[in-house]
Amino acid sequence: MVPDRFAAWSYYPELLAQPVPRYTSYPTAAEFGDGAFERHQHDALAAVRGDVSLYLHIPFCQEICWYCGCNTAAANRTARLAAYLDALHAEIVAVSRLLHPSTRIARIAFGGGSPNALAPHDFVRLIDALQVNFRVPWPVISIELDPRAITPGWLTAIRGIGIVRASLGVQTFDPRVQAAIGRVQPADAIARAVDGLRASGVESINFDLMYGLPWQDDAVLDATLDQTVALGADRIALFGYAHVPHLIARQRRIDAGTLPDQRERFAMAARGHARLVTAGYQPVGFDHFARPADALAKAAAAGTLRRNFQGYTDDPAPVLIGLGASSISQFDSAFIQNEKNAGRYRMLTAAGKLAGRRGVLRHADDRRRGAVIEALLCQGRAPVDADLARATAPRLEAFAARGLIAWDGDHLVLQPGSEPYARSIAAVFDAYRSGEARFSSAV
Repeated sequence: MVPDRFAAWSYYPELLAQPVPRYTSYPTAAEFGDGAFERHQHDALAAVRGDVSLYLHIPFCQEICWYCGCNTAAANRTARLAAYLDALHAEIVAVSRLLHPSTRIARIAFGGGSPNALAPHDFVRLIDALQVNFRVPWPVISIELDPRAITPGWLTAIRGIGIVRASLGVQTFDPRVQAAIGRVQPADAIARAVDGLRASGVESINFDLMYGLPWQDDAVLDATLDQTVALGADRIALFGYAHVPHLIARQRRIDAGTLPDQRERFAMAARGHARLVTAGYQPVGFDHFARPADALAKAAAAGTLRRNFQGYTDDPAPVLIGLGASSISQFDSAFIQNEKNAGRYRMLTAAGKLAGRRGVLRHADDRRRGAVIEALLCQGRAPVDADLARATAPRLEAFAARGLIAWDGDHLVLQPGSEPYARSIAAVFDAYRSGEARFSSAV
């Protein structure tokens, strides 16, 4: 049977039938367990040396979008916001006191939620606290933003702080689709946000976009991509919407009967990939794109691209320290997640305790398999130990038979056209997968 072809990709539905993780870590967050991680967190922080990165989680939004699976709440209670910020300031002090004097903060990322749910002066106070408590020479600072809430005060803060990278939650420009996912934002508001950020010194602007949304077809997706290119986005993340209302209650407001099927989703992903490459973007992995001059594209070309809990990154730091409720710290020895519940997080920090309450310790085999998975997703090829190659050969055969992979000595190499199958191929090396449908579709 001849497979359907969409742009440069062939559609093999049987290879996409198993939901797989996004592999922003290995082991993935699905393997995290509850436990007494405070001692592990303490020791891992004390062992840190050299340049590291910080991630600060702001779990609030002005409005809650129906599709969103993030740990976030409405920013409609001043007292709740103030209490959370007090706790975050306390955690900043506690963590900084554990770090060796040689530790420097090279990058700082703010995510959420929407960090601009905060008042600009509260955000500036956070920056001041980081500078007072950590060694912060000349960090690269990035921030996720809701374009509907970028005020003149926020633009002033962005310029004054020196934020150089920003990511806008756009998803789609189509009004009908916006209404169906609970995120209405006129195109001119997004354009004003871009203009304001450029004028404030932001060098790299990312657009988060989605395919597989209700009422979305090829024409709707094309229009969104064309508007994104016209606005000059430096980076684009084109994600497939994961409809899992059994896990995310707010998604029950989205009419599943208006969603495209798996074949249509695949066609959209292929169409988007081809359209953005034609527009001059460098593909980065399967669903990210960057202009050739952007640091992310340069990292992909140089073979230094990496993945961490923020997705594809050019960040070379081996350690990522997470601050805030539900944030995750990434150490070589462990992944440790802070308490998710904002109330309990406040109680822990107020008591002077570290907030890590979930996680997983990483053993030698985890690190070995994780290196293969990361290399496949970032460089498109990975050295595989002989015993691991033998153990995975039966599951890799289906991909090899369709020309999606090949061996170059002891290196497994993804072939042209394998992009939509990359996560499924990487999952072959995941020792924890047992067939459960708890992840999003691979495409």
